[in-house]
Amino acid sequence: MNSLLAAFAAGPAAPAITDRSRIDALYRRHRLRVLTAITIGYAFAYTCRLAFSVIKKPLIDEGIFSPQDLGLIGSAFFYAYAFGKLVNGFLADHANIKVFFATGVITSALINVGMGFSTILWLSFALWALNGWFQGFGAPSGVVSLTAWFSNRERGRYYGVWSTAHSMGEGLTYYVVALFVGWLGWRAGFWVPGLFCILAGVWIYALMQDRPVTLGLPTVADWKNDHLAQAAPATTRVLTLQFSILKVPAIWILAVASATMYVTRYAISSWGILYLQEARGYGLAEASLYMAANTLAGIAGCLLFGWLSDRYFAARRPPANFLFALAELAGLLLIFFGPRDHWVLLAAFALFGVGLNGLVTSLGGLFAVDIAPKKVAGAAMGFIGVFSYIGAAVQENISGALIESGMQVVAGVRHYDFGPAITFWIGSSVVSMLLAATLWRVRLRE
Repeated sequence: MNSLLAAFAAGPAAPAITDRSRIDALYRRHRLRVLTAITIGYAFAYTCRLAFSVIKKPLIDEGIFSPQDLGLIGSAFFYAYAFGKLVNGFLADHANIKVFFATGVITSALINVGMGFSTILWLSFALWALNGWFQGFGAPSGVVSLTAWFSNRERGRYYGVWSTAHSMGEGLTYYVVALFVGWLGWRAGFWVPGLFCILAGVWIYALMQDRPVTLGLPTVADWKNDHLAQAAPATTRVLTLQFSILKVPAIWILAVASATMYVTRYAISSWGILYLQEARGYGLAEASLYMAANTLAGIAGCLLFGWLSDRYFAARRPPANFLFALAELAGLLLIFFGPRDHWVLLAAFALFGVGLNGLVTSLGGLFAVDIAPKKVAGAAMGFIGVFSYIGAAVQENISGALIESGMQVVAGVRHYDFGPAITFWIGSSVVSMLLAATLWRVRLRE
């Protein structure tokens, strides 16, 4: 056990390097490698959680699970992920990030392989909950790496780059994995991501580095001479700093705003394909195409949010939050109530993708990292995460129940009424926008 804990512990500080040219070269090299690993690696890791949404219709059609069963299994993931993200966020502040992240990705991959063999409700529930826990290694690892290698005034841009991992993972799922599911059946929805992520975990371990001090480098704030007037508390105890975030009212408001935003995020992610198949009559390939458009637009949304908030709002997130929330709501209204035209629907998913992913970038982590001490970025991310994914889990239960209650079988054909679920999804986005607007005057801290 001691050897296991030692393998996960953060590396010791190396002797300080004094040669400025060598410091610059090492920072330039490893910043690119770290950013690449946490972005591409997290994108592949995402396929090990999202493929479940692609296989819902095959599982229902084959009589393996009902919509309410699928909601139960899906909620198991989100509840486990919520608390896993909180606990793992606290652990990530103390861990060797390259070991921590790679372990989470590989373990999640192996669980996905196991899911491909299960048609038993309780077993699928247990495995998917376990997957949620190990998926919770990813986001804290990315945030801790970002705060260690990128300074205050540039973090929004690079956080935006990292946040594209969500959209890239969705694109891989809704297009590549969906093709394999259509070709080989629902089991491929677990086995293909599992294989991808075993390879991705090994690659992450080979490419990443722990914190700069383990290479003898100064902190990134010193290297960039990027210090803020509002500094962290004087205490050097990381655990004390971690619990200090609970005393920040803005963190609590942000957590609830993120939770209600995640209701809509995972409503579309989890049930969007089923909605397009059953309410609009599209096949799996066509429905996945719309979701892929949403994903590609989401990449632009992540990048645009980081650049816009850094460049035009001096790294203040609330003004950008409001703009992106309006875009998200406009996209939702067009998806469900706009003209039944192919190009309008495509534009609606793109608009929703831009708005939503900008909000995921900010409310889902960046804003919390801005207003919490940087030494405890993982804990701040974990705290927001537990609220976010409880919101996603509650959504999964409520949406599954609402959709099943509106389902009728007439002459052997299922008919769905998505109206109550749609009202729930849009209402959650409105609540999120209003809560986030109350944080208009909140400032960054170091």
